Amino acid sequence: MKTIAMLSLLALGLCAQDIKFPVNIEKLAAKAVETVDVTLDSTMLQLASRFLSDKKQEEAEARRIISGLQGIYVRSFEFNKPGEYSPADLESIRTQLKAPLWSRVAGVRSTQEGEIAEVYMKKEGDRITGLVVIAAEPQELTIVNIVGPINPEDLGRLGQFGIPPLAGQPGGEKK
Repeated sequence: MKTIAMLSLLALGLCAQDIKFPVNIEKLAAKAVETVDVTLDSTMLQLASRFLSDKKQEEAEARRIISGLQGIYVRSFEFNKPGEYSPADLESIRTQLKAPLWSRVAGVRSTQEGEIAEVYMKKEGDRITGLVVIAAEPQELTIVNIVGPINPEDLGRLGQFGIPPLAGQPGGEKK
C-alpha cells in the first residue's frame, strides 16, 4: 500500500504544505507496536544538510532537495490487529485538506484488502506548494507531509529523512 501511495506521488509530480497532526493521531502511538515519528522543520533540515557531502552525488542531491524544503513530517503506526485506529482518526487530517486551497488528486481504495491511499496537493499559481499522503491499511497507518517545493524525481531521494522508497527506485517494492 505504501508503494501505491508513493508511486502516486512520483507520477503526479507533487510537493507539500504543512498541516497540523491532531492530538488523536499522536495518541495512536500508545496502541502501536511500531511507530515512526519524523519531525524535521527548516532549521533541522538545514542542520542535517551540513552533514551531507557535496563530493558524493547522492548526498549532494539530497542537500539540493532539502535546501528548498520547510519541513518533512512522517507519522507511521503499525498495529498488532485491525481496528486500532478509526475512520475518525483519518477525518481529522482530511478536514484540513479542503478546497479551494487543497485538491485531492489521487485516491486508491481496496475494499477487499481494506486499504486506502490518498494524495492531496496545494497549488499556488504554477507552483505546487503542498503535499499530503495518507496510506491506511487494516494494521498500518502512514501520513506523509512534505512542506516546500520539490520535483517528482526528487521524492525517491528523501529516504534518509523517513520518506519510504518509491516503487521502481532503489529500495522500493515492485507490485
